[in-house]
Amino acid sequence: MKNKNTVYLTQEGLDNLKKELDDLINVRRPENVQAIKEARALGDLSENAEYDAARNEQAVIEARIKQLEKMLENVSIISDVSTDSVSIGNTVTIKYVDDEEEDEYKIVGSQEADPFESRISNESPIAQALFDHKVGDIVTVESPNGSYQVEITAIQ
Repeated sequence: MKNKNTVYLTQEGLDNLKKELDDLINVRRPENVQAIKEARALGDLSENAEYDAARNEQAVIEARIKQLEKMLENVSIISDVSTDSVSIGNTVTIKYVDDEEEDEYKIVGSQEADPFESRISNESPIAQALFDHKVGDIVTVESPNGSYQVEITAIQ
């Protein structure tokens, strides 16, 4: 793994971030500038709710633009993933030793994690426990709710 600021993304995740940044810079920012101008034209700024709302939105837009630019400076694309042992970018099937239940997770960077889509962060306890292990390995996962064991049944 690289330095702490590295943002791991799939190509799809990178494309989505670039699309969001483009939308913020070329659509939302100009709309917001226009909203501020229109609110200013209404007169007294001390009691102008439209002006306050537009300025607050401007702060949110600018903060997100800075955040995205910083992420894009530190991006590392997940590609050419080996299936010999678990690493970021793999889809891993695990079987819980206690109850024989199986789950499948894709290990992605924290920006793309979505537990409802079975996409877990490379920083999550389960991903950390699985890293560098092979099919057939039984691994102990340390979680906030206690530890449990899983067997790696497949790596894609």
